[in-house]
Amino acid sequence: MARLTSQEKAKEFDKWVMWKQEGSREAEVDLITRFLPLVDKVANRLAINLPANVDKDDLISYGRFGLLDALAKFDHTRGLQFETYAMWRIRGAMIDGLRENDWIPRTVRDKAKKIEEAYTTLEQQMLRMPTDQEVSDYLGISKKELQQVFLETSLASMVSIDEAVGDEDEQKTARHSYIIDELTPRPDNVAEVSSLKEVLVTVIDKLPEKERLVISLFYFEEMTLSEIAEIMSLSPSRISQLHSKALFRLRSALSRWKSQLM
Repeated sequence: MARLTSQEKAKEFDKWVMWKQEGSREAEVDLITRFLPLVDKVANRLAINLPANVDKDDLISYGRFGLLDALAKFDHTRGLQFETYAMWRIRGAMIDGLRENDWIPRTVRDKAKKIEEAYTTLEQQMLRMPTDQEVSDYLGISKKELQQVFLETSLASMVSIDEAVGDEDEQKTARHSYIIDELTPRPDNVAEVSSLKEVLVTVIDKLPEKERLVISLFYFEEMTLSEIAEIMSLSPSRISQLHSKALFRLRSALSRWKSQLM
């Protein structure tokens, strides 16, 4: 979305006040209309790794509910950026919708779990990131089979970032809530969030060059995997594999970080 001028920001804030504090239905509709393009933006990014049987229109339908939820829960008085918060809510609603239809096969989930465990175990043993050959040897498969697993589990690994974390007897929290919690920054979370950021920065810096570039372009420059493939002169499937591998490494780091907090 286009960057707003100071005057436009003031007008937008006025709409929040008119809706939240004065109950203006017209202001509510104006805000929904303004931020509706966020749903398409998130759907386009998420749809890249989805199998062909998933209808993009379904994603958009789920995402609209996420947008409405974000609008209802956003605290406009704190001066925070709505778009960042809303995009996580929209993405979460889309993923929840996909999960309700249970589109990810059990076999794919099992493969993703085994790879994550392999990365965690090997990194602890070697005190460094394992190579593809080392991971494939550990799993007892060829490098070609490993690459195919990365391709099959590319979205499963991405979706898992939004899965709940926590013990069975405690309230579960989505992984990304540890990273982006703009509405409820409690004092007892400050050190935890700071620690997590340090972990992620360290792990991203240690990623192989191509994986680090994919993560940077996808999450920070907000490019699609197809656009990244063109820039890096690689096939979209290869970019998807690199993206998947990088996320497995990040998940492994998150698991170790979480275990240290317990």
